[in-house]
Amino acid sequence: MTEGLATAAQTGSIAVQLRRAEAAVRERLQPVLDEHGLSLEHWRILAVVEDTPGLGMSDVGAEAVVPAASMTRHMDKLVEHGLVVRRVDPADRRRAVVALSARGQRLAGRLRRAERAVVLPEGPQPAAVAAAPQSGSR
Repeated sequence: MTEGLATAAQTGSIAVQLRRAEAAVRERLQPVLDEHGLSLEHWRILAVVEDTPGLGMSDVGAEAVVPAASMTRHMDKLVEHGLVVRRVDPADRRRAVVALSARGQRLAGRLRRAERAVVLPEGPQPAAVAAAPQSGSR
């Protein structure tokens, strides 16, 4: 049985490795998110807004990989929690742009620190990544 587990842990599948990485991130971040009644999708939105304040909702959704159908609901919750401010775009009054509030910045800082503490699972690298030249080497 242990041999089977060792083989499974060595999979070269990008999909499996991504899922393991997501599980490691979720394990570290979920306690902080739970304090605020938020999900990992909310964190992805906050991270994008922190990195690029002033984006429109559809751009945030695309960057955060959140379906358009749920983006407004998620953003409404972040605004209600006082984490995000939504304003009319002065360049196009039909469009709303978003930025983190001071409270949102503090939470984003906590989540970034927790994210940096994540230990990603080891596994073989996909062939394309393993074959790529290492930075600094020629």
